[in-house]
Amino acid sequence: MKQMTLSTGGFDRYGKTTRRAAFLAEMDRVVPWAALCALIEPVYPKAGNGRPPIGLERMLRTYFLQNWFNLSDPAVEEALYDSLSMRNFVGIDLGREGAPDETTSGKFRHLREAHDLGKRLFEEVGRHLQARGLKVSTGTIVDATVINAPSSTKHQEGKRDPAQIRVQKMCQTKKGNQWYFLNPFLDGMKAHIGVDSQTKLIHSVVATSANVHDLNPCLDKHPIPQLLHGNENPVYGDSAYASQKDLIRQAAPKAKDFTHQKASRHKPLSEREREKNRTQSQVRAKVEHAFLVIKRIFGFAKVSYRGLKKNGNRLFVVAALANLFMARRHLFRLQEARCVH
Repeated sequence: MKQMTLSTGGFDRYGKTTRRAAFLAEMDRVVPWAALCALIEPVYPKAGNGRPPIGLERMLRTYFLQNWFNLSDPAVEEALYDSLSMRNFVGIDLGREGAPDETTSGKFRHLREAHDLGKRLFEEVGRHLQARGLKVSTGTIVDATVINAPSSTKHQEGKRDPAQIRVQKMCQTKKGNQWYFLNPFLDGMKAHIGVDSQTKLIHSVVATSANVHDLNPCLDKHPIPQLLHGNENPVYGDSAYASQKDLIRQAAPKAKDFTHQKASRHKPLSEREREKNRTQSQVRAKVEHAFLVIKRIFGFAKVSYRGLKKNGNRLFVVAALANLFMARRHLFRLQEARCVH
């Protein structure tokens, strides 16, 4: 065990476990560090000529901090110097070493993107949860949410570029009854997910451009075939999926369609159809919990990078971390049961 230095000696007379420290302690217990590091290790830089690389688990912990607290590469470096709870989570003692700088964090992210590790991390977390009793059931809820692009930036005079404004007005998409205006210079994204109707965990993720409509009839372009695992009995979705019965039937032949009935201008819903929609909403609403974690708790409400591939890679990682967050109490109970026995 390393001897503590003055920076970690704990000379404060008063202290309190903050919500951030409690959150990090919980996530430290549920993340399968060994399995995730083993997934990245084959492509991680090895010690040789030049400066030795920072430990893989330390960089993975730093990267997860970025996703949990929505931090950029420079911001996570600043946060590590500013927050004791973050340094303890990553394992940094400022009496001996500094925090990974923003260039190192950027290189680690680029490595993950180059080898498409976001999807593989998501799949590994799924296997980890299934091995602990959180099996994928026969019910799937499909839904999508728009991840906005940041607004167009201002130039030196503090005004927005008129050319950007004109183009941005032409780039818009509608989700429900709300219109979203997109920045074509930082493309927005639509996150499609398939959620298990029993556990509320995400089992499939698809990232598309934000202006791809849910009603796209092309089988090879629609996300539904990638959101369903094929063994569904019921499939739930909002009224945007009401016209996709053929796609659902092709992707999951045994599935019963429980998507919401959709009214039209000249054909309003009957009372029986409205009651059926309300009943189905009690199950379909579970998908909103996953979006709550992704967009509100983890702050992934706006894209951070240019290009769909980079933002899609981040979506896979955030979905994996959201699953661990939602399943943490189940995992705690398993750990406590093992300690009793």
